[in-house]
Amino acid sequence: MSTQPVFDIGVLCRYDSPGPRYTSYPTAPQFREDFGEEQLRRWAWRSNVQVSPRPISLYVHVPYCFSPCFYCGCNRTISRDPARGEHYVERLLQELRLVAPLFDTRREVMQLHLGGGTPNFLSPTQLSRLLAALADGFRLSGVAERDFSIELDPRHIQDGDVATLAQLGFNRVSLGVQDFDTRVQQAINRVQSVAETLAVIEACRRAGLRSVNLDLIYGLPLQTPAGFAHTLDTVVGARPERVAVYGYAHLPALFKAQRQIASADLPGAEERLTLLQLAVERLGAAGYRHIGMDHFALPEDDLARAQEDSRLHRNFMGYTTHAGCDLIGLGPSAISHIGSSFSQNQREISRWQAALAQNRLPVARGLELGTDDLLRADAIQQLMCRGEIDIEGIERRHGIDFGVYFAAALQRLRPLVEDGLATASRTLIRATPRGRLLLRVIAMCFDRYLPAPAPAAAAADRAGAPDATQPALRC
Repeated sequence: MSTQPVFDIGVLCRYDSPGPRYTSYPTAPQFREDFGEEQLRRWAWRSNVQVSPRPISLYVHVPYCFSPCFYCGCNRTISRDPARGEHYVERLLQELRLVAPLFDTRREVMQLHLGGGTPNFLSPTQLSRLLAALADGFRLSGVAERDFSIELDPRHIQDGDVATLAQLGFNRVSLGVQDFDTRVQQAINRVQSVAETLAVIEACRRAGLRSVNLDLIYGLPLQTPAGFAHTLDTVVGARPERVAVYGYAHLPALFKAQRQIASADLPGAEERLTLLQLAVERLGAAGYRHIGMDHFALPEDDLARAQEDSRLHRNFMGYTTHAGCDLIGLGPSAISHIGSSFSQNQREISRWQAALAQNRLPVARGLELGTDDLLRADAIQQLMCRGEIDIEGIERRHGIDFGVYFAAALQRLRPLVEDGLATASRTLIRATPRGRLLLRVIAMCFDRYLPAPAPAAAAADRAGAPDATQPALRC
């Protein structure tokens, strides 16, 4: 089955309404404050005593950035003080000393990701110290299939840094680009030359890293189709293994830095979709496969192969090939998914540090999933990763009659089927090529925490915490 989307601007405009990203189900707004340290410890213990304990994914959040990017809605703190990095690593090691003993040391870490913020705010020496501590606390896998990745700001990479990362065990890198148009870069306070970006990509090739991902954003101030087309041509020429194309959500009331962006400079709704259309069509023409949502990969990349083999998985780190892992998050705002539970650390650095100072796990909230949550999570995960729901498989695993159990969801789905976004039979629900860019809108039909999705002529952009309600075309 082809996964390449068909771009229908009329349909996309009608369904461009807010919706979750579905990096989890239930989504983060459903997390509760009565889930705390005691519950996390209990779920960690349960995860160890399974007949076959699951491998582990580790996520480490580094919240510091050297300067503000005006579009950013991430949990980050601006600083140019290198002492902040050293102090932060000390606190991470303290959290690690509390968390690592909760998990059986025989469980391999198959996936490690450092996100931010700007993880290369930390010096190579600090990163080396952090990786050594992670190796002491967990069993870091040495197999070729492991996935150890880090997000980098190309503007702050020095000669030798990438080679050091490779020596530390990283085999994937994600680089922020957004747009190479100088006017756009100045408007978002992120001036980054093509030359320095390509130099980092070349350093990754020389160091033998398995893949490079480039992040782009459409809907930024002063963006034009001509300028974005030039950016896409440059990206395609660089041939990264993966490309992510996110939609900008303008929410100055929530994110102070966005107040530096003039609303009048933002492209209109149709122009935003024109920019997305450029990305979809040019990446497709260059041989990139549409993985799902706003992610693209070359056919030989692990994500594309996992999609072909139905091994693709989606979690708080995005699309991944490691579905059968428990996810452990370290750092402020980091989210864990252990067994049938979610938990999130304190978002503010000060509260996160205060909990650690008291020798407590810095859990702020979480959720224990019920039977209905697990059933719907199964259906939504299939849809987001495979573009379809295997109805008979769901019925076998959960012991239900799909048509009876999901009668309300199927009623919600009916208008999308009539609009040609999905097909539905007794055995299969599948997104059509016209519906591939609206997977989350289809998934919303199965989300019992949301009202029924409906077309919107020109929905206002929304954003928020991870997996909060956001524009349907924004990751």
